[in-house]
Amino acid sequence: MRHSKKVIKLGRKSSHRRFMLANMASSLIDKKRINTTLTKAKALKIFFEPLVTKSKSDTTHNRRIVFKTLRNKEAVSELFRNISKKIGDRPGGYTRIIKLGNRMGDNASMAMIELVDYNEVYKLEKSEKKKSTRRGRRGKKKIDSVEKDKQTELSDASLKVEADQDLSEKEEEKPTDQSSDQEASEKKEENPTKTSKEKSDTEINKEGSTDQIKKKD
Repeated sequence: MRHSKKVIKLGRKSSHRRFMLANMASSLIDKKRINTTLTKAKALKIFFEPLVTKSKSDTTHNRRIVFKTLRNKEAVSELFRNISKKIGDRPGGYTRIIKLGNRMGDNASMAMIELVDYNEVYKLEKSEKKKSTRRGRRGKKKIDSVEKDKQTELSDASLKVEADQDLSEKEEEKPTDQSSDQEASEKKEENPTKTSKEKSDTEINKEGSTDQIKKKD
C-alpha cells in the first residue's frame, strides 16, 4: 500500500530531480505542451502549478522566487508577461494531462501535459500534421494525373484546331477548282463555234478550188 509517499522520486536524487523538473517546466512554458511519461507529467504538475500562482502577482519578490526554482530568465519573463495574464482568472488547474498510450520498446505509459488555455497551438500542430500525411503522396499522384489529362486535352484541342484549319483551307480551294472547271467548260463551248467556222472556211476553199478546175477544163 502506498502510504506516506508524497514525493514522486522518479528514481533520482533530490538535486537531479529538481533540475530535471525545472528544465521540463521551462520547456513547458516555451512550447506550451510537452510529451513525457505519465509519472513525470504528474510530478511536473505538482512542481509547476505553484509557480503559476506566484506569477499572478507581478512583483520582484515573486520573480526572484520563481527564478530561484527555474534558473531561466526567458521562461520567467514569459511566465509573468503572457501566461499569467491568460491563466490569471483560474483559481487552479492550470495544466492538463492526456494519456497517449504505451511507448514502443519499454512499454512505458506516455502522456502529454499542456497549459489549459493554449489549445490554439494544438490546433495548428494538427493542421500541420494533416498536411504531412501519406495522403499528400496520393494527392501528388492525382495532381500528376490531372496535369497529364490537361496536357492531353490541350494536345487534342490543338489537333482539332489544325484539322479545322485544314478543312477551311480545303473549302477555300474548292471554289477555285469550280471556277477553273467553269473556265474549261466555257472554253469548250467556244471551241465548237471555232471548229464550225474553220470547217465552213475549209469547205468554201474546197468549193473555190473545184470551180477553178472546172473553168480550166
